[in-house]
Amino acid sequence: MALNVNCNVSDAFYRYKMPKLITKVEGKGNGIKTVIVNMTDIGKALSRPATYPTKFFGCELGAQTQFDVKNERYIVNGDHTSSRLQELLHVFIRKFVLCSECDNPETNMIVKDKKGKENITLRCIACGYSTNVDMRHKLTTFILKNPPNAETTHGATPSKKEKKTKKDKDKDRSSPEANKDKDEDQVIEAPPVNNKKMEEDDDDDWGHVDAEEEKKKRMDELSAGAAKLVMEDDVEKSASERLEIFYNFLKSKKDSCTLKTTGIDKVILAEAERLEVKDKATMILVELLLSENILKEVKEYRLIFLRFTHENSKAQKYLIGGLEQLIGDVYKDSLMPKVAHIFKLFYDIDILEEEVILDWDKKVSKKYVTKEVSQEIHNKASPFITWLKEAEEEEEDDDSDEDDDVEIEYKEGVSEIKTQKITPAGKPSAATNGQDEEDDLDIDDI
Repeated sequence: MALNVNCNVSDAFYRYKMPKLITKVEGKGNGIKTVIVNMTDIGKALSRPATYPTKFFGCELGAQTQFDVKNERYIVNGDHTSSRLQELLHVFIRKFVLCSECDNPETNMIVKDKKGKENITLRCIACGYSTNVDMRHKLTTFILKNPPNAETTHGATPSKKEKKTKKDKDKDRSSPEANKDKDEDQVIEAPPVNNKKMEEDDDDDWGHVDAEEEKKKRMDELSAGAAKLVMEDDVEKSASERLEIFYNFLKSKKDSCTLKTTGIDKVILAEAERLEVKDKATMILVELLLSENILKEVKEYRLIFLRFTHENSKAQKYLIGGLEQLIGDVYKDSLMPKVAHIFKLFYDIDILEEEVILDWDKKVSKKYVTKEVSQEIHNKASPFITWLKEAEEEEEDDDSDEDDDVEIEYKEGVSEIKTQKITPAGKPSAATNGQDEEDDLDIDDI
């Protein structure tokens, strides 16, 4: 199945296509790994070395990667689904392939050294615009060490030196310059093993070593280093590490434009439950999904929030903590005047329950923001809290009066309630048409 290189383009006739990523999980326990079967084809479709997106996966997932370019074998340690890696691939395309001016994927990656500072740019063939790559990403270090023109790619055009005939080679063999070139080629093809470099970056590309002896030695050293690493399952990590994993997971969904797809709320909830961070995850939802346009955004992501907060008071309390940080620390000037409206909206669309809000109002806490900021938020929310308490008192009075005058009759299998007016004699009053007076109420409105 072919996919559009730019995930934001839904046109079925879009000319820039790439194959859907295919993975295969091998091994078990601490040795489990995910092999990307068609990474070479994907690299060709993107005009990037296949090592780049593979290394990108490792950076984003915090996992080691292994490359064997000769055998077209690209590996990410750990168990990762095809859909998860496909989402990360779209993020890679956005950062390292697409032109930021016209969104065209026909770009050439150029590594330059400007005034002693290395820089990576994407030169667009279509519009001529040059996009500067964000050098803060960890992948840029790998690209600088392995620039595009130094990568071994299948189907690459041979250089002039490779096109020389045997006669030309024999003729040039006695030349000092030829011997110099030969020595330089040998260094490129079979670089000496640097143990210090191995310790700093133990997941370099294995495919760069052609000599069997050097390759075996390198693999032995990698195996010895890997044996010392203790790989733990995500659920065995600390709470802060698991929250960080969930943060990266949700951010990748947002970056890949999939937060509004059908069923995404269940996927996000499943990941939070797998990491055992369902309650505290609501703070991350607030941080990544909401901004100063919160009144609009919370309606768009209502279903995602409900998956976490429905009948879960603990998750709702953490959500309020996230709101305090968003309002008090990030968008104080624009959101502080809207506190009452924000809380009322969260209440109206059933994300926050009345009991949780009233319980929060009882105490000013400095758990998430300073006590002064927390007090200011409580003061701004007071009109809504007052309205909520008055509505609760009125409801209690109405319920008390209704209990004196109304008899509620429940019928099994019927989603409605019959109310009959009770006369002082204890008998139902007759309607004007001779039938019992009957009102149908929707349970969802009670």
